[in-house]
Amino acid sequence: MGRLKAIFAERVRARLEAGRSQDSKALGMHHDGGGLYLQVVEHGASWVYRFSTLDGRHGRTREMGLGSLTLYGLAETRAMALDARRLRHQGIDPIEHRNAARAQARLDAAKAITFQQCANAYIEAHRKGWRSGRHAGQWSATLAAYAYPVIGALPVQAVDTALVLKVLEPIWTEKTETASRLRGRIEAVLDWAKAREYRQGENPARWKGHLDNMLPARSKVQRVKHHAALPYAELPGFLVALCEQEGIAAAALRFCILTAARLGEVTGARWDEFDLNAGVWTVPGERMKAGKPHRIPLSDGALAILKEMKELHPTGNDSAYVFPGGRSGRALSNAAAWHLLRRRMGMNITTHGFRSSFSTWAHEHTNYNSHVIELSLAHTVGSAVERAYRRTDLFEQRRRLMDEWARYCTQPAPVERGEVVALRAG
Repeated sequence: MGRLKAIFAERVRARLEAGRSQDSKALGMHHDGGGLYLQVVEHGASWVYRFSTLDGRHGRTREMGLGSLTLYGLAETRAMALDARRLRHQGIDPIEHRNAARAQARLDAAKAITFQQCANAYIEAHRKGWRSGRHAGQWSATLAAYAYPVIGALPVQAVDTALVLKVLEPIWTEKTETASRLRGRIEAVLDWAKAREYRQGENPARWKGHLDNMLPARSKVQRVKHHAALPYAELPGFLVALCEQEGIAAAALRFCILTAARLGEVTGARWDEFDLNAGVWTVPGERMKAGKPHRIPLSDGALAILKEMKELHPTGNDSAYVFPGGRSGRALSNAAAWHLLRRRMGMNITTHGFRSSFSTWAHEHTNYNSHVIELSLAHTVGSAVERAYRRTDLFEQRRRLMDEWARYCTQPAPVERGEVVALRAG
């Protein structure tokens, strides 16, 4: 009987190879016994092992593919079916057993994949999607400084909770912001590795329900530090002192104050972003924090600074940076403004703090509503639905506001006077 089945199988193979698989006598399921079947369809044939699950009295039938007839002969598939029946005898589902074996094989192969290799692959995969090119550099620098010395050379599957804590605990209380970002980056790399089947199990770097039980919350160990801002009442005097400073950094900082823009938006500004006749600066979306183009109205004071820069670099072309750095073709470094404020002027304030000064002044000394003020700072205002129905950026109102701000900043600095004492008539 077994010989007849073997002959039948060989005949089916011959028919398929001869292109006569449409023969209705050859199509269908052909039982060899013990749950082993030869499944013949129009485009080929394959071996299938059928078995019932052990779910009490009401089991369900499952089919386990054993391979194509072109790859495995009858003797080989009978041996595979026998192995599957032995597993069933032990109460083991052969399909789950095979899946587990394949997963383990992938993990064994992945033992050569280190955490650092996965991190590099993750960064490269996401580089184009990140708005700023510096983002990839920050990822690499943070991981290289804190994570790679501990887990970089280890297989990514070997990274567990103890190792993650070994990375985070030394800096959690002293550099909480950096540590929090580092934790999120490790979590992202491990999630990526799991999706690529380089590791299994829960993510040991996840916060909620895991590390939050082992590390103190950020709010408990780190106080929120606002950007050091100059009181707006002192701005006119500060602008006078800033005008006495020479160099491009001083001009960029003055422009930053008068436009209430972020320093990175100013240092990266190119001439082709400006319409000097209309007094408009349009910052491209890729250079904005919100990822959308932003129009900034230019006051007379801001235009005067641009004129200074044109005169300083009369040969500059339309694609050149407005505030060039020391190296040819490079933009001014943000560090130059820090050096100017801290080293040359002795001011313990930040450039971002000038935006806070503008916001406080605008809310306290003007009648413009918060919506106009927030749009002047390029902040996202309102819900998604509200923004969808709003079709204007209130540009003309913002222009009037920025003109008032420039006039306030450039007014003569108040002169300190002696105390006035009332005299009584003798």
